[in-house]
Amino acid sequence: MDEVVAHLRTPYLSDSIPQQMSHQRIRRTAVTKVHEAVKAIALCHNVTPVFEVEGDFDTMTYQASSPDEVALVKWTESVGLTLIHRDLTSMTLRTPVTGATVKYGILQTFPFTSETKRMGIIVKDSNGVITFYMKGADVVMSSIVQYNDWLDEETDNMAREGLRTLVVAKKQLTEDQYRDFEARYSQAKLSTEDRSTKIRAVVESLERDLELLCLTGVEDKLQENVRPTLELLRNAGIKIWMLTGDKLETAICIGKSSKLVSKTQEVFVFKQVYTRMDVHAELNAFRRKNDSALVIRGDTLEVCLSFYEDEFVELACHSPTVIVCRCSPTQKADIVHLIKKHTKKKICAIGDGGNDVSMIQAADTGVGIVGKEGKQASLAADFSINQFSYIGKLVIVHGRNSYKRSAALSQFVMHRGLIITTMQAVFCSIFYLASVELFPGFLMIGYGTVFTMFPVFSLVLDKDVTSTVALTYPELYKELTKGRSLSLKTFFIWVLISLYQGNA
Repeated sequence: MDEVVAHLRTPYLSDSIPQQMSHQRIRRTAVTKVHEAVKAIALCHNVTPVFEVEGDFDTMTYQASSPDEVALVKWTESVGLTLIHRDLTSMTLRTPVTGATVKYGILQTFPFTSETKRMGIIVKDSNGVITFYMKGADVVMSSIVQYNDWLDEETDNMAREGLRTLVVAKKQLTEDQYRDFEARYSQAKLSTEDRSTKIRAVVESLERDLELLCLTGVEDKLQENVRPTLELLRNAGIKIWMLTGDKLETAICIGKSSKLVSKTQEVFVFKQVYTRMDVHAELNAFRRKNDSALVIRGDTLEVCLSFYEDEFVELACHSPTVIVCRCSPTQKADIVHLIKKHTKKKICAIGDGGNDVSMIQAADTGVGIVGKEGKQASLAADFSINQFSYIGKLVIVHGRNSYKRSAALSQFVMHRGLIITTMQAVFCSIFYLASVELFPGFLMIGYGTVFTMFPVFSLVLDKDVTSTVALTYPELYKELTKGRSLSLKTFFIWVLISLYQGNA
């Protein structure tokens, strides 16, 4: 992730406003809606401001587990409503006009999870007004907020622009309503059986008939050289799957902008299926498409795998590109296991966020990118890099040299040991299988260390092609995928060479 930029869209003015109402009243209504939306974004998050001293000036930065939340808080700062303090029980904002500070008490916080796809917070202002704010994915928030006629359209518009969307809503609570909720919530947390289920049920009782405030979109800008890196990997014969939790339209837009899906390539969107017949019909439709990128939702993928697992994996592996959207972290790991199970190929998983950790750990090789989402992925991975563009050199150059050198080293060690073993066996057979040493002990030790160490160390500098040639002609990497450098054929060739030299 290179940079995140926040965007905001608020509901249109209601068509039910009488025509005779003054323009000033309409404008006041619009301003109130925007003010409430900005305040909700400034309060509903898990961001903490941190002050750092640089020379004679104090600079404020924001820290959070999600860069999307930081981008939204920075956006509220750009319009004047700034978060200046936060602790476990309170939050302080600075207003844009007068610069006065407004303090809010934090009564409850409901963190975001991959299962619920939403987070909420209950705050109390200085006037004693209690408000429940919530933001989350449109698939879950659409059934929670009040009826509206613009959310689906605007969500699709933002998704087609490649933005990650979040729906923000609120609900006003009275003192009695909050006390009743707090009592039930505390009782659920003290429960010893099915505690998480009971807590979820209590929170869901509050998530009803929320007032829709706005829709936010976060632009995740691509890093430099992402497109040529993906092209390099494709030319090297590496199949690329994109697993994301974004919406369908957002995933397609990112796939096209990153050139994962070429302009001349058709995109086959797997329709929503529920029965075996639906799955069979969609698989037949995709089978008739040639050189088409496959785009499928996570829930649809589960239905397909429950009926036609082998057929779907076979078709997907023959597709030039596969994009799985609305994919949970556990689904990402399951897809890795699925590909390993059916193809018997080696899998490399690349991710930059905490939701990619399970996928990285499930793969044969995990690569973590240190980005704005933290270091969870890089700490859980086998390799850690700073930019996605480094993947090309890591695989095509260093991966090639590592494979070639490991193959040569293993064969040389086997060759070295088999020669001395053959010589000892021939020597013993000449003297009627008597257990007589061919060489003294110190010579045997020296043979395995000093006398044969130079070929081993020379492998460190061994290169069949230079890095420039390897990156210029990535098609050379396809030879490595066939495993010709370390196979049964090369093994027996080295065995025969060792036996011949040992007897000679």
